[in-house]
Amino acid sequence: VQLQASGGGLVQAGEFLRLSCAASGRTFSSYTLGWFRQTPGKEREFVAAIRRNFVTAYADSVKGRFTISRNNIENTLFLQMNSLEPEDTAVYYCAAAQGLILSSMRSHGSYVYWGQGTQVTVSS
Repeated sequence: VQLQASGGGLVQAGEFLRLSCAASGRTFSSYTLGWFRQTPGKEREFVAAIRRNFVTAYADSVKGRFTISRNNIENTLFLQMNSLEPEDTAVYYCAAAQGLILSSMRSHGSYVYWGQGTQVTVSS
């Protein structure tokens, strides 16, 4: 599967953004999908994930502010980011994998397919 992330930009603290990740492939609905983010010099960090049965998981730092969702008809993954903070500044990547168990959803090493990343910058 090929993934393409979009929707990043420059916003002020407290504002919102909605990231999208368009996917190719006829088996999109069978994948676990995730969002990760990375800043220079740091390891890629888990943000949120959604399984094929729509079970979701979030990093504690974004819980209550971010919402992950998927549209299996349009083969698109979303990340609604509200109440953005300067600490959310990063390159955001979407990712996909099949057959992930719950404990593997938060690990970037579990994902096989990756989008190219989209920059999110939050100014204070």
